[in-house]
Amino acid sequence: MYQQILQELQPQDALLVAVSKTKPTAAILELYEKGQRDFGENRVQELLPKYEALPKDIRWHLIGHLQSNKVKYIAPFIHLIHSVDSLDLLREIDKQARKNERVIDCLLQFHIAQEESKFGLQWEEVQQWPANVFSALPNIRLCGVMGMATFTDDEEQVRREFRQLHRIFDVMKNRFFAAEERFREISMGMSDDYRIALQEGSTMLRIGTLLFGQRNAEEEDVT
Repeated sequence: MYQQILQELQPQDALLVAVSKTKPTAAILELYEKGQRDFGENRVQELLPKYEALPKDIRWHLIGHLQSNKVKYIAPFIHLIHSVDSLDLLREIDKQARKNERVIDCLLQFHIAQEESKFGLQWEEVQQWPANVFSALPNIRLCGVMGMATFTDDEEQVRREFRQLHRIFDVMKNRFFAAEERFREISMGMSDDYRIALQEGSTMLRIGTLLFGQRNAEEEDVT
């Protein structure tokens, strides 16, 4: 399945992030040996021991909800934070990046699903941020947006939600980042909906189940 997904990504020049949450280092190494270098984790407490144990050329993505008090633990090494869902969190990432003499790449997570349980910003909220907010945070580099569609069999609903995220990306690109090549990422699409996401312009897929298999209840309880 790994090679098949890579082939589907090629026409769109999209990146595969292998979501390795709850999976042991042996399973990650198996994909690593096939050439995979981008891996995503939901929880800081699970990411840290994996970072210590696994090869250092792995590019780690934090894709789950991130609490401000845990930013300091991943600031020295994280490759990309997908889940920035508040201005306070953005400022904390900038602060911790500065302490580590780094510039940390980030995506703004927007709430596009019908499920209230999912995290994310509202576009109206971002419009209220200070006009100079991005230039005032020199140790972060905003690279795009992220979102999760509703978990549903209604493909048209999923497509509408992905299109909504793409529209937000377009507005932000034109308004804030028109001259900046780095602002190019639309992180959307998981195991159940990645083909729709690709059709709607995804540049980055977050896929776990198709690569690692179903997670059982015991695995989901791992922290």
